[in-house]
Amino acid sequence: MNAFEPSEHEEPVNLPIDGVLDLHTFKPKELGDLIPTYLEACQERGILQIRIIHGKGIGNLRRSVHAILARHSEVISFTLANPMLGGWGATVVSLKPKNPQRD
Repeated sequence: MNAFEPSEHEEPVNLPIDGVLDLHTFKPKELGDLIPTYLEACQERGILQIRIIHGKGIGNLRRSVHAILARHSEVISFTLANPMLGGWGATVVSLKPKNPQRD
């Protein structure tokens, strides 16, 4: 999926599926659908290392992202990014490879 489904009166947001998700343009209430949908789209394309940019702030957004990731069955691990990739303003996620469907 290349677009986040808009709520009433909003236009869809086109997301490049490139392994980097910048949350600065999204509302916190959108994360519960956005993050799993983005992870699935990356996994389908074979992108298994993802960086989610949540910003540093006071940590509320980071905690929300981490809670979503902790519940996601396709996430192997996640950790704060190294300083070159955003430090504590970003989280790096490792996904399981997508299993090929058997006929």
